[in-house]
Amino acid sequence: MILSNISLPLLAAVDTALLGHLENPTFLGAVAVGSSILTFLYWSFGFLRMGTTSLTARAFGAQDMSQCRMLLAQSAVLAMGLSLLLIVLQSLIFPLALTLMDPSPATRDLALTYCQIRIFSAPATLATYGIVGWFIGLHNTRAPLLIMLGTNVLNIILDCIFILGLDMKSEGAALATVIAEYTGLFLGLYLMRNTLKGLGGTLDYPKLLQLHYYSDLLRVNRHLFIRTACLLFSFSFFTAQGARQGDTLLAANAIIMQLLMLMAYGLDGFAHASEALIGKAIGRKRLDEFYNACRATTFWAFVTAMLFTAVFLLAKIPIILVFSDIEALTNELMTYYAWLYILPLICVWSYQLDGIFIGSGKTRGMQYSMLLSVFLVYLPSWYLTQHWGNHGLWFAFCVFNLARTLSMANLYARYSRLKSWF
Repeated sequence: MILSNISLPLLAAVDTALLGHLENPTFLGAVAVGSSILTFLYWSFGFLRMGTTSLTARAFGAQDMSQCRMLLAQSAVLAMGLSLLLIVLQSLIFPLALTLMDPSPATRDLALTYCQIRIFSAPATLATYGIVGWFIGLHNTRAPLLIMLGTNVLNIILDCIFILGLDMKSEGAALATVIAEYTGLFLGLYLMRNTLKGLGGTLDYPKLLQLHYYSDLLRVNRHLFIRTACLLFSFSFFTAQGARQGDTLLAANAIIMQLLMLMAYGLDGFAHASEALIGKAIGRKRLDEFYNACRATTFWAFVTAMLFTAVFLLAKIPIILVFSDIEALTNELMTYYAWLYILPLICVWSYQLDGIFIGSGKTRGMQYSMLLSVFLVYLPSWYLTQHWGNHGLWFAFCVFNLARTLSMANLYARYSRLKSWF
C-alpha cells in the first residue's frame, strides 16, 4: 500500500519539478491552483474509495461474497452518476472556485484551461476510486499497486513528452493526466474481471435499481463526504491564501505541499492497511484482532514518519534543487522548508486514526472531529496569526492536524472504554 500510495504524489512531484524549471513560475502556480480545485472536487467523492473499503472488508470478514460483488457494482453506479454531474456543472464550478482563490490574472487563465481539460477524466478517476477501495477491502493490495503504478508511470512519461518535448506547459500536464487516468481505469477493469472469476457469490442485478439497498453505502459515504470536503477545504484555503501573496510564494508553497503529500500518501499505506485489517476483524467480531491491527500499523507508521523527517532534514538542499533552479523561488523554499521537519510527526497520528475509524465504520465520529478541527481550530489559528505571514499559515495547518489527532484520540478512548467498536 505504501508503494501504491506514494506513486500518486510522486506523479504530482514530477509535474511540479518539470514546471518549476520553466522560465516562469506562473505555470507552476496555475497547476497548483488547478490541481487544488480538482483535488477538492475529486476527493470530495473519495468516500467511493474509503466507504467501499470499509464495507467490503467487513463483508469479506463475514464471508459474504455476494455482498462484496454488490458493493463493487454500487460504487461503480455512484461513480458514473457523480462524474457526469461534475462535467455538466463545470461551467459553474470553475469560475466560482477561481474567484474564491483569487490568483493573479495570468495564473487564473492558465488554471481555468488546466481544469477544463482535466475534468474529462472524472469518470475514470471516480470509478478507479471504487475499484481500488474494493481491492483493499478484499486484502488484495497488489492490484491497487499495479493500477497506481501503471497510471502514474504513464503520466510521468507523457508529462515529459508534452511539457518538455512539445512545450505544452500546464496544458500538457493536464492532458497527460487525463490519458493516464483512463489507462488506469482499463487496467483496473481487467484486474477486477480476473478477481471476480474466483470470488464466489452472485450479483443480484435488480437490487442495483433499488435505492434502499444503497443505505449502508450512502450512510457511510455521507459522513465521509462531509469529512473529506472539510479536509479538502483546508487545503484549498491554504492554497488560496498563498496565491494572494504572489506567484512565487504560491509556487514555493506548492512544492512544500507536494513533499508533504509524498509523506502523507506514504503514511496512508498503514492507514489503508488498518482499514482492511480492522474491517475484517469487525466482520469476524474479533476484538483481539482489532487491537492487534491498531497497535501494529500505528507503530510502523510512526517509525516511517521519523524516517520522512530524517530524509527532509538531511537532504534539504538536493530536494530543493530538484524542484527548481529559479533563485527567487529557491529562496522562498529555504525560508519555509523547516515546517517539513515537524509535520510528519504531527500528522501521522491523525492519518492512523482515520484508518481505524474507517475500517470500524465509526465515520460519524470522524465527521464531527473534522468539523471541529477546521472551523474551531484551523481558521481561528490562521486569523490570529496573519501578522506572521506565510509562517502563520503553516502554523495554523500544523495546529489543525494536531486538533484532528486529539479529538479522534479522545473518541478512540471513549469507544474502547464503552466497548462499542462492534
